[in-house]
Amino acid sequence: MRRIALIASLLALSATPTFAQNFEGNWGCRDATASKAGILTIYGSVYGFASTTPGDASSGTGTITGYQDGVGFNDGGLKATRAIQAGRIVPDPNYGVAIQLETSDAIVMLCTPR
Repeated sequence: MRRIALIASLLALSATPTFAQNFEGNWGCRDATASKAGILTIYGSVYGFASTTPGDASSGTGTITGYQDGVGFNDGGLKATRAIQAGRIVPDPNYGVAIQLETSDAIVMLCTPR
């Protein structure tokens, strides 16, 4: 019985990094006022952001670096216009997970799965 419990716990721990890297897909983002800010799409090492504000320079594409707890923004509109450096995977009570987009000073957006 102990062997089964040990094996089950080791399997669960070995799968944890895989769950933490689940940042790919479409995310609906809200800003600090809880207003809709746009849609973030992440696949592989690239992202696209479509702002809800027409003509917003933060809309467009860029590259990212994946980490165990989220992504780092290398370039593109979100980094250049809004100074967003990282997107961290955080627990969310309604959706299970969310990505919080951060500058060096603050959390500026929260994105939930779509």
